[in-house]
Amino acid sequence: MPQRHSKNNNDLAFFTYDEKRKLGYGTQKERLGKDSIKPFDACCLCLKPFIDPMSCQKGHVFCKECILECLLAQKKDIQRKLAAHAAQQKQEKEEEEERLILEKARELDAFNQQNHGALPQYNDKNHSRDKNGFHGANSVKVTSFEEEALRTMKAFWLPSATPEAPVKVDTPSTGTVCPEGKEKLKLKTLFPIYFTEDESEQKKSNLDKTYICPSCKVTLTNTLSLVAVSSCGHVFCKKCADRFMAVDKVCLVCDKPCRERNLVTLEKGGTGFAGHGDHLEATDFKHLGSGSGLGLVRPAAKT
Repeated sequence: MPQRHSKNNNDLAFFTYDEKRKLGYGTQKERLGKDSIKPFDACCLCLKPFIDPMSCQKGHVFCKECILECLLAQKKDIQRKLAAHAAQQKQEKEEEEERLILEKARELDAFNQQNHGALPQYNDKNHSRDKNGFHGANSVKVTSFEEEALRTMKAFWLPSATPEAPVKVDTPSTGTVCPEGKEKLKLKTLFPIYFTEDESEQKKSNLDKTYICPSCKVTLTNTLSLVAVSSCGHVFCKKCADRFMAVDKVCLVCDKPCRERNLVTLEKGGTGFAGHGDHLEATDFKHLGSGSGLGLVRPAAKT
């Protein structure tokens, strides 16, 4: 019985499905490893273990120094945009006033031409006059309308008269935003958070700190959902927060009253350099290069 050669055939003018698979054509998927996921105890800005951590109401954690520098830079940028917008409005106002003056001058010229003939008399020191005070044939002054038309002439074939697209500066927003979630963020909405260190283990380096839940003493990792209390800043695992704090309305560490709105779920991961959430899978689409047989990589379309 003859064998099937569909998977071994290479004399066709096009690639078969199996040949494309062997060349790596299509979407290549790879699950992200531990090094590609931002740990829960890292700053969202510097991606380093946080120092004096602070959290926003959406649960994004930052170093105190990093978030203050970020908000200060945003305020300086807002002031720069406001100054540019004010300068643009001033320039537009001046251009509007100049346009009205020119329009009024054109109306006066048209009135003079209509009442004093085709050649109006001008009192211009820059133009020559004969002894009788009349303009010569070669010294007839053009009207202000023609001067404005020559000055504002747009000719794409002349480098000096090439038109330029005006750059419009929109009215900037005066509020600062969270660098991670892009929602409005004010300094007074930030609150410090406090993690409970595991004192049972002796760590040689400060970078290897281990944190535990103060209620159930479980080691905190990226696999656990963490909840911070905005009123006092203590951090618990979500299981203890839902079981005790949501019912008792009191912090388990300092006994400070708290409401359900004070329970903020901390975000883990979610930066431009790390994966986060449930979709921890990187995808790249590879298409065949022209004539080379090699696959060129381009980012996969988001679904």
